[in-house]
Amino acid sequence: MLNPSFQHSIRTAVAGVVSLLVARLFRLPEAYWAAITTLVVMQSTLGASWKISIRRFWGTALGATVGAVLANYFGSNVLAFGVGIFLVGLVCIFIGSRIARLRDQLDRTAFRYASIALAVVMLVQRSQPAWIVAIHRFIEVSIGIAVGLLVTLIWPERQTYNQSGESG
Repeated sequence: MLNPSFQHSIRTAVAGVVSLLVARLFRLPEAYWAAITTLVVMQSTLGASWKISIRRFWGTALGATVGAVLANYFGSNVLAFGVGIFLVGLVCIFIGSRIARLRDQLDRTAFRYASIALAVVMLVQRSQPAWIVAIHRFIEVSIGIAVGLLVTLIWPERQTYNQSGESG
């Protein structure tokens, strides 16, 4: 039987390569974001991967949307960027406090992912309009999430048990 850490390394490497290839298949301009996302969401169990994936999904959707709107009107203006980060935080707080189903999903982790997506859309200079950059970013991240979850589902890690019967 393989060492669990060794097995996790293999699973993560395979998933990262698969997500990169899928994003390249779709000719996405920054396919590496799919691989990065897969590396972020790969956990030892499907439940753990699902939790981080939901936060990454909603955070990226929110940040890419706000980033596209702000970049369209203000470009990569530093003040607009700061206001955008603040607004994304407020949206996470507001939605999390009002909608019980999303309370656990729009937490500080989702806020961090939203802030990263906003920064990528607003601050990285590209020749394409901001809304195209935002859509690409969202698709790249979604591919990474899907591949990470799929690999975790079809190739689960075996639980190891210590002498007391606890998993570890």
